[in-house]
Order: sequence, then structure tokens, then C-alpha cells
Amino acid sequence: MGDAYEYRHIVTIEDTDLLGNVNYVNYIRWQGRARELFLRDYTPDVVAGFAGGVRLLTVSCHCDYLRELRVFDEVVVRMRQGELGQTQSVMTFEYWRQLPGGGEELVATGEQRIACVTTDANGHLVPARFPESMRRVLSQVQSR
Repeated sequence: MGDAYEYRHIVTIEDTDLLGNVNYVNYIRWQGRARELFLRDYTPDVVAGFAGGVRLLTVSCHCDYLRELRVFDEVVVRMRQGELGQTQSVMTFEYWRQLPGGGEELVATGEQRIACVTTDANGHLVPARFPESMRRVLSQVQSR
């Protein structure tokens, strides 16, 4: 896995707006996709726990856009663990355009705060500790 979880994406026409650049909402969508695939790949027990009432909720997210992406650009979204508390976590994201010849160009950065919750006896959402398996794997992608 290295020091980051990587989600690779090739920009298609559906990702773009009328001007031909990637619509801003897709960067946030890719954050969610990276997070979900990370869970699928490295914490299947946590994913299985979703059926038992454990949930991960997005509390906040943002993205800072540095350069435009266009159709057929190849982008690598690198996700790292930032702050990790008992019930909340901050994930950081870097979006890198893959350049011909093997280089990369940083095109955006982002951040997402998530909370771990479950439901109480009355059906209300209440904070829950992150599962230990998730804490262990998140420490492997700790931000620099």
C-alpha cells in the first residue's frame, strides 16, 4: 500500500462540464470512492459491520482546485490519514495528473472528516469508536 492509498481514474466525458474541464463535484465523488475502496480492500470486517449498525458518516469535506483536468487525463487520488480520534477521523487527499513520460502534476488537494456512529436502543445515532482493524490500517497511510 505504501504511505498512501491510491485510487486511479481516467477522466471521461461524463466527468466534464460544458467547458470541457472536470466538474468540481467529481473531485468530492472521487474522495468518497477512494475511501470506500480502501475499506473494501483493507478492512472487510468493517464493511461487514455496516450491516450490524456501524456507520461512517461524512461530517465535512472540501477540495482546493489548483489546475484543471480534462477528458482522458489520468489522475491518481492519494488518500492519507490525518488526525485520528476515538470516533472521528480526518482523511487528506491529493489529486495527481499523470504526465506523458512518467511525471506527475498536483492538480488539487482535499480533506474529509468522518465520524463513526451506531444506533442506540431508541434508534438515534450515537458516536462509536473506530473498529481496531480500521485504526491499524489507517495508521499505515498516516499523513507526512
